[in-house]
Parts: sequence; C-alpha cells; structure tokens
Amino acid sequence: MEQPLTYLQNLTQNNWLIANNSHQFQTIAEKLYLELTEILKQRHTPPKIILAEREPVKFLASFLAACAANCSIFLCNPDWGTQEWEQVFTLVQPDIIWGIDSSTHSALNTQHGLNAPLPLTVPKIQHSALIMIPTGGSSGKIKFAIHTWETLTASVQGFTEYFQLTQVNSFCVLPLYHVSGLMQFMRSFTTGSRLVILPFKSLEYSQIPAIQATEFFLSLVPTQLQRLLQNAELTQWLAQFHTVMLGGAPAWQELLEKARFHNIRLAPTYGMTETASQIATLKPDDFLQGKINSGRILPHAQVTISNQQNEILNPHKIGNIIIQTKSLALGYYPHNGKNQDCLQVDDLGFLDTQGYLHIIGRNSDKIITGGENVYPAEIEAAIRATQIIADVCVISVPDKHWGQALTAIYIPQDVSTSTLEITNLLKHKLSKFKIPKYWIPMEYLPRNSQGKVNRQALQQIAAEFLQNNREQATVKKRPTP
Repeated sequence: MEQPLTYLQNLTQNNWLIANNSHQFQTIAEKLYLELTEILKQRHTPPKIILAEREPVKFLASFLAACAANCSIFLCNPDWGTQEWEQVFTLVQPDIIWGIDSSTHSALNTQHGLNAPLPLTVPKIQHSALIMIPTGGSSGKIKFAIHTWETLTASVQGFTEYFQLTQVNSFCVLPLYHVSGLMQFMRSFTTGSRLVILPFKSLEYSQIPAIQATEFFLSLVPTQLQRLLQNAELTQWLAQFHTVMLGGAPAWQELLEKARFHNIRLAPTYGMTETASQIATLKPDDFLQGKINSGRILPHAQVTISNQQNEILNPHKIGNIIIQTKSLALGYYPHNGKNQDCLQVDDLGFLDTQGYLHIIGRNSDKIITGGENVYPAEIEAAIRATQIIADVCVISVPDKHWGQALTAIYIPQDVSTSTLEITNLLKHKLSKFKIPKYWIPMEYLPRNSQGKVNRQALQQIAAEFLQNNREQATVKKRPTP
C-alpha cells in the first residue's frame, strides 16, 4: 500500500511537524521503507514489527514506513515492565523490533528465540497493513485491537465532517502508541496540516512553542487538565485553543465547572481504542452553554441503545450501548473479526431527543444491594451535585445483611462536613437504597495517568477502614475492669 508514503511525498509544508528533530522525519521514513521492501523480497509474508520507539519523530517515521510497506505493526509502550513485555512477546513473536532498551531486548531475545520465531496463526484479512493498537482488557492483560489505514482514516473523515474542517492542526501531549495520540497524527498528516508534539512535562513547565493556539486542537485526559488549571498562565493559554478535546476517562463535575468558568473551549468525547478514538463529541459551544454529556454522534458512526432482549429503546431510556462505525477494529490479535459489523460495549447510557449521548456508567460496575441494581455513576453525580463534596467514588463492600453495601469514598470541600449533612441533602434526590451505608473521607482519590479512579486500591482502603472501625467498636463494648 503506497498511500501513506504518497501522503508524505505530497506534503508541501516543511514545518508541518513541530517537534525535536522534526527535520529527520522524512529521511527516517524513506530509509526504513526501503529496508522493509528489501526484506519483503526475501520472504513470503510481511514481517511482524514491534514499535516501541521513545522518540516521537522516530516513532512516527517508523509507523509510516511499516504501513507503506504493508507490514503488521504492533504499537507498544516503551515503559512496559518485564511482565508486560513477556505477554507481548509470547503473543506477537515479532520478526523486527524497533525501540526497547538494549537490556530488555537482549533478555527477551534470548528467552523467546527471536532469531527463529515460532509459527503463529496470522489473521488472513484482505486489507492493507495491519495496525495493532494496545488496549487493556478487564482481565488486566494487554490486548491489541486490529486496525488498518482505512479504519483510522474513516475516523479522521468523521472528525473533519463533524467539525466542518478540511484541515486539522493538532497539539499532541499524549503517548503516540495510544489511540488518542496516534489519531492526532493521523488527523494532521492525512489533511496536510500541522502537528505539534510536546512532552506533557515540558508543557507544565510552560515550555510552549510559538504557535497560534486558536488554530489548533489540543487533546487532554482529565488529570492533565486538572494540573494545567492549577497554573494561571497555562489556564489563559488553554482558553486560546480552537478546541480542547477531553477523553480517556470520565471527568468530574468540579473539573468541568472550573474549565467552563475560565471559558475553555472544552469538547468532552466518548470513544475507545476499538473505534479508533471518539464516536461522540460535545462541541465547545454546547459545553460553554452548560450542556453536560458526551455530545452528538460523529457522521462515520451510529449508536443505538438496547435492552437485554436486544430491543431498540426510545430516547431517554437507559440501556446497552451498541456502536456501528466505519472505524471499528477488525477484532483482537490474532483473531480477526471480519464478520463483526457492530460493537456492544460495557457502558450504559441513553440518547436524548436531540441526539446527545449520555453515559450513565459501566454495566460491569453494577452493584446489587438488597436485591436492587445500583450504578455508581448515578450516585456519584448526585453526591457531587450537593456541592459540598469535591470528589467521590462509590464502591461496594461485602455485607451479611445487604449482600453488598454501598460505600462512598469522598473528598469533602470542608473537613467539618458531616456525613449526616450529606445524606440529608441526598434524601430528596435518591431512593433510600441508593444512599451509601458507609462514608470514608480522604484527602485525595488514587487515579491513574488518564484520570481513572483506581477502584482496586479503594477496595483495600475501604476494607481496612471498616475493619478498624469494627475493632474500635469492639474495644468500646468491653466492660471496664
């Protein structure tokens, strides 16, 4: 497939890529492409390539060369630990490795015998180069969603139609091996536009290149937005952008309100690796006018809401989210899904009469307490709406009477706030069974780099807190000698 290389050769701007060593991009891409074409002359099947380059220009040039040469390429995180690399090498058994530090490469090369890879069934898909993008499953194991140049460009087309643009200038501070970073490259590269790549730490230190921010899209995850809003200078800079895309994890209400207060043109998005980034986006004007949802569906996708009997539900009815999109992955490596034309995700939500998508929570997060189904996201939203809680996460703990007891781990706005005060405010908002039985105050909630709450850590915190309370109660009940 020559199309990616054609895009490169047709670029008329010398300054389309703004990054360290950006002048090397075209030279590296063409050199690697020629090397791969020579390799292809000597083998019947294209090589499988692991790409774990830490340096952005080398990463993108390598990615483009592999796509142009029609090779199967696996995008990888260079900071994975030994356990993750063990999973990847066992699954992929690569022929070529680009990136990875020498000690890791040497250890895995010896252990897995990369000079003589074991046979592995490769998906027989009649498409261009296979682009494997990593995603974490519920089991915690690394999986690779199978994409192609066509599925990625279908996402770009939907994006440009939705925002009514012919060019997309992107400012990227997200990892390029992740779909959220890769798609910023795809949007800029395939529309002949500019791409800025900057480490997020450099941005935090205000080491910002001289660009016209009003012409650019910036993409962030909630924790990044939170950190930037703590700096007055960077907050003013954020407010200059055409659009600030926000995804990767649900954003909390306080964060959204702060962004709106500073007039930041935020665009909360809903999407995933399997759909090559967002399939729904709330436009900045809607956000600034006070709307809180995931926006309307992009033109390249369709979303329906169904019940457990697969019956399509009417607007405002909560059910399972089913996605049909031209950007849908072909399956998970090594098993292709060429007959797969839709994806039912674990998320629950509804479409309103105006076509806006509202995400309620994950089906797998459902808690059954006293025989009633409860979704943490609904309770968390009600608790935040009291405006006396800065942040909250609702989980469950085993309970002899209720089966599972709702537990709210929260950050109070004021340390003097009592749980009685909170529950009194909730009585008129939630059914009695939806009000948490236990309340645990904390100074902060543990979150990962994308802003998702570490629920496993909170389960441990809740178990220890409740155990300490039980022990203290037992001591108080003992008779005084």
